[in-house]
Amino acid sequence: MSAQTTTPTGHVEVPSARRLFSGSAGRNVGLVLALLAIVAVGMITAFDTFASFSNALVILRQASIIGVIAIGMTFVIIAGGIDLSVGAVMALASVVASITVVQDLVDASHWILMVLLALLIGLGAGLINGIVVAYGKVAAFMATLAMLVGARGLAEIIANNRTLVVSDREFLRVMNVDLLGVDILIWIFALVAAGGWVLLNRTTFGRRTVAIGGNLEAARLAGIAVKRHIMWLYALSGVLAGVSAIMILGRTNAGTSTHGNLYELDAIAAVVVGGTLLSGGRGSIIGTVFGVMIFATLQNVFVQNNMPSSLQAVAKGVIIVIAVLLQQRFAARQRR
Repeated sequence: MSAQTTTPTGHVEVPSARRLFSGSAGRNVGLVLALLAIVAVGMITAFDTFASFSNALVILRQASIIGVIAIGMTFVIIAGGIDLSVGAVMALASVVASITVVQDLVDASHWILMVLLALLIGLGAGLINGIVVAYGKVAAFMATLAMLVGARGLAEIIANNRTLVVSDREFLRVMNVDLLGVDILIWIFALVAAGGWVLLNRTTFGRRTVAIGGNLEAARLAGIAVKRHIMWLYALSGVLAGVSAIMILGRTNAGTSTHGNLYELDAIAAVVVGGTLLSGGRGSIIGTVFGVMIFATLQNVFVQNNMPSSLQAVAKGVIIVIAVLLQQRFAARQRR
């Protein structure tokens, strides 16, 4: 028996509970339940080591760097694009920021110079991606794939396939400080996520991003400077890749061309599991945060139980397939 009712005007009235759980709130509830299920498995299988505040901080710390990258990826995918270059851009920014000449300049001035340089590398790479995609009309997949290969190769050349050590003690001290007992990397992730939420949900920039992903031609006819907006979306993704480079420099004390390997796939997986449509037009920063936490917690459960990484990869693949199938079902329902 259907719970729907018909109004005197002939419109079908959907029950409020159904409207709630079919929208973004319902999707977030599903993500919370999935996360709680993984936590429950961890509690059952490795209670002594898993169920502790210190382990919760470990999970958040592991999620923080991927999380920052995933926030930028969310904006790009909502607009109907993709950015495969974020991991390589992160590696390039970490290498450039830790080469000898930069370290010497930092010693003579301030470590903020290293931070600014990493952000500029990310911004530059993102702008190149955006210009090639928006103005060059190259498919985002191919443009960012080219940047992935080029940035990774350039990082290897600059580093000469070596690990470059960060020497500035003040930078390392700041990047390893705890605020209120919580690692600064977690605070950075929280600030980026909060800023991303505000940008997407409370600004014209966010509304235009959703409009472009929903219908690019309609957005253009509505007066949105589509090409310029797409360029800045990729620039945002690049800047956040630069932020992640600073975070990993603080965590590992070194820059290397191997940093960020496959991070782009982890970020895309978290964004998709978080409910952002690969076809664009719909997405959620909160969903992305939950997606990142689901994978980070899953990884921790596997580590706590000494399970092979290959099995973890299989589990991650299954989660991604389920998420995509649910997206397709949602899209089909919307078309009806």
